Amino acid sequence: MDKKLISIATGCLNEEQNLPELYSRLIAVWEQLPQYDWEMVIADNCSCDRSREILREIAQKDKRVKVIFNSNNFGVIRSGFNVLTRTSGDAVIMMCSDLQDPPEMIPEFLKHWEEGYRVVCAVRKGSEEPFIMRTIRKFYYYLLRQSSEGSMISGFYGFGLYDRRFVDALKLFHDPYPYFRGLVSEIGMKRIEIPFVQKKRKGGKSSYNFFSYYDTAMTGFVNHTKLPLRLSVFCGFALAFLSLLTAIGYLVYKLLYWDTFQLGLAPLVIGLFFFSAVQLIFIGVIGEYIGAIWTQVKNKPLAIEEEKINFDE
Repeated sequence: MDKKLISIATGCLNEEQNLPELYSRLIAVWEQLPQYDWEMVIADNCSCDRSREILREIAQKDKRVKVIFNSNNFGVIRSGFNVLTRTSGDAVIMMCSDLQDPPEMIPEFLKHWEEGYRVVCAVRKGSEEPFIMRTIRKFYYYLLRQSSEGSMISGFYGFGLYDRRFVDALKLFHDPYPYFRGLVSEIGMKRIEIPFVQKKRKGGKSSYNFFSYYDTAMTGFVNHTKLPLRLSVFCGFALAFLSLLTAIGYLVYKLLYWDTFQLGLAPLVIGLFFFSAVQLIFIGVIGEYIGAIWTQVKNKPLAIEEEKINFDE
């Protein structure tokens, strides 16, 4: 009887300090699961440290490790989705290479998969990051979950197991900049959520900065909710109505106290700056949606692969 093949899909950018330990921990896990065959598909986003050398060494001694060298840094979203399409296993486990996603959870993923779950999501119920960052994350997930058209998973960022049928369904979405977490909720299929506490990365420095987090957050909103656009309409009506009431109030007060009432410049200046700020905010919101349309129209490839190692083709 043929063994089921399980694929590990991951990516890296300057992870020379973490790659050897990641590989050794994966080997230790699979030694406990001899009933499965496995492969690891990892894409390097043009690292400038020794990551590529380490990946070559690992791939040379273990043909189960398949390596993709991207020609440039195409980002976590695009490169990660591209890696997913390059897997061939009966199930795919997505994880980060910075060791914040513990490989030791793989047996639990497979247990639930064998029970019939198509999607096994690792949900972050706690982390060792600063309190302010945790609070912002919780607020973001709450806001997205309340406003989105699907049932977003709070604390989920992609770490988990996905059945081959689910991966094939993902390929039907020809999106050059996909929001993977939203697609998981949109596609559906039988799903279970596994809580875990995310550890700090053991080595190296995260490539994510404020703009990266902002980009990911706005991608989620733009792809899965029209709430910001509708808020602009509601705010427009509300502010117009408020302005009308204020104008009527000033008119009545002026008629009653014609000689003593003076408007002054302060209300005009404050009102001008307030309405200007509101307009700029919602012009920016509309710009985000236009930018998403522009990305879709350009229809760029997910990533350009410069070199592949241990692939059959």
